[in-house]
Amino acid sequence: MLTVNKTLGVLCRLPKWQIHGFLRSFTFRPGKQFLHKLVLGIETSCDDTAAAVVDETGSILGEAIHSQTEVHLKTGGIIPSVAQQLHRENIEQIVKKTLCASGVTPNELSAVATTVKPGLALSLGVGLEYSLQLVNQYKKPFIPIHHMEAHALTIRITNKVDFPFLVLLVSGGHCLLAIVQGISDFLLLGKSLDMAPGDLLDKVARRLSLIKHPAYSTMSGGKAIEHLAKQGNRLHFDFQHPLHYCRNCNFSFSGLQTAVDKIITQKEKEEGVEKGHILSCAADIAAAVQHTVASHIAKRTHRAILFCQQRGFLTPSNAILVVSGGVASNLYIRRTLEIVTRATNCVLLCPPVKLCTDNGIMIAWNGVERLRAGLGILYNTEGLRYEPK
Repeated sequence: MLTVNKTLGVLCRLPKWQIHGFLRSFTFRPGKQFLHKLVLGIETSCDDTAAAVVDETGSILGEAIHSQTEVHLKTGGIIPSVAQQLHRENIEQIVKKTLCASGVTPNELSAVATTVKPGLALSLGVGLEYSLQLVNQYKKPFIPIHHMEAHALTIRITNKVDFPFLVLLVSGGHCLLAIVQGISDFLLLGKSLDMAPGDLLDKVARRLSLIKHPAYSTMSGGKAIEHLAKQGNRLHFDFQHPLHYCRNCNFSFSGLQTAVDKIITQKEKEEGVEKGHILSCAADIAAAVQHTVASHIAKRTHRAILFCQQRGFLTPSNAILVVSGGVASNLYIRRTLEIVTRATNCVLLCPPVKLCTDNGIMIAWNGVERLRAGLGILYNTEGLRYEPK
């Protein structure tokens, strides 16, 4: 009773708009606890239209996703205007499906969280426009989300991970190492100087024409390389490891792409195979490329772990490496990183595969984390813009 009286006393001294914002952050749901935060997360940063409702305990009440992979495979890559149109066609039904599955109405939401950076400009714009219409219609707080921050914090849905911890984010658009010191507090140790590992694997898959192989025609490029590599011998090709003499934690993959393209062109001439047809050594090339990527990522991560241990960022009690992002679902790369963490007495944690790729759950959870901490909650969205870079 004393706590309630104190709370009421504080509320009485607040301006009216702050009182409304405080009350809107809680929801009464019959049969559930009285003070209950519920966040709708919306993700449209690239080629997946996704949404989810997550509560403050990390329970996923409802989710839905529409993947554009099949469409973009046919065009040989993501065409931004096509992705934008598909987002526009699907976002409303994805959100409605999510709310229906969760049993939550828009009025019961505590806030709406949406990816606003980074990503494809046209895709981000669709998610932001729809979200702002939603929060304005139902008078809800809006929480803009940084896509990479969401990936970094996803592990806290499934595991009890305290700050600080080291995170490796690897995807089709990003590759970075950072110390996560808080919900919005990151110390960047290294990043890709050119392209992302997922982008490289996709390009190699296209150059090998794997879409013409029945077994891989419906897979993303990265997934196709991973599956094909199981049949190959990585020792048949020796690619130089990027940034071998650079004593930092940055990454580079463009040089490897050039080397792979030269090898494929050479083998096409040797085998008398026209460009667009599958080489007999495709599996060996896939295995060698995957190994080189995994080894490069592992070496830079090893350097980051040693730095963190020497500087006291990671202690024996919290020596955790979190690996997230779409490329984190590659089991060969995971096993390579396990070797590194065992050698440095670290614990390797990866979200479930479905949470490694882009999804609405991680956006909603990031919204929950920010809502609880009172960080970046907007009651006025005027002038808000998305940021592709």
